Amino acid sequence: MGNAADGIRAYRLIAGMWIRSTLAYRASFAMTALANFVATGLDFVAILLMFSHVDALGGYSLPEVALLYGASGAAFGLADLTMGSMDRLGRRVRDGTLDTLLVRPVPVLAQVAADRFALRRLGRITQGLLVLGYALLTLDIHWTPLRVLMIPLMLLSGGAIFAALFVAGAAFQFVAQDASEVQNSFTYGGVTMLQYPPTVFAKDMVRGVTFVVPLAFVNWLPAMYVLDRPYPLDLPTWLAFGPPVVAVGCCALAGAAWRAGLRSYRSTGS
Repeated sequence: MGNAADGIRAYRLIAGMWIRSTLAYRASFAMTALANFVATGLDFVAILLMFSHVDALGGYSLPEVALLYGASGAAFGLADLTMGSMDRLGRRVRDGTLDTLLVRPVPVLAQVAADRFALRRLGRITQGLLVLGYALLTLDIHWTPLRVLMIPLMLLSGGAIFAALFVAGAAFQFVAQDASEVQNSFTYGGVTMLQYPPTVFAKDMVRGVTFVVPLAFVNWLPAMYVLDRPYPLDLPTWLAFGPPVVAVGCCALAGAAWRAGLRSYRSTGS
């Protein structure tokens, strides 16, 4: 617990330093945040273009797809904001600059995660929340306390699952050293896949993102509960409440992978 508290404090201090640096140039920050908002919004524009030619995508209407899009986008945005810098670890391993982090009396994970904290990534979160808000206002949902609770649960648990993927991908870079694209295939590639309903993908793909890399727990399963839709693969309905448990499990596995990777690090030898 003491190490965790030290890590959180170090993360807060490092991130605060980068935030102050960013806000020193407010016009630049506003433009980059807006650019991030627009760039991520192009994905939803592509969905709108699809629906200009079809009434449904995989049996799902535009507001239903917007719910999937907004939930996955906002959840990923939270992880990208807090842990997105982890994909730079491979570069530090190759050039030996990770050594400078090892000599500091601060957890290495906190230093790597907070390095170059990019406040402009708020644009992605904002865009995802706006699309999610549109979906919730448009859909005719029979709201119950559990369905209301499912929305923040989906965002927080999904963000934790994506954050675990960032950490696990960084741990893999201790071995591969130049594997940021492999990591991106599960993070950025994963959020792109989750923007669409599971019915448009092959069943083997859906099984893979449910039982191997549990991305389905980010938005597919909880969203099916909110929409009162049939679950993919005829899964039991209680799995909709599994995201918090899956998120904790993913974080625990990612933490173990990180510690194993850090122990195996032997510097560049230069």
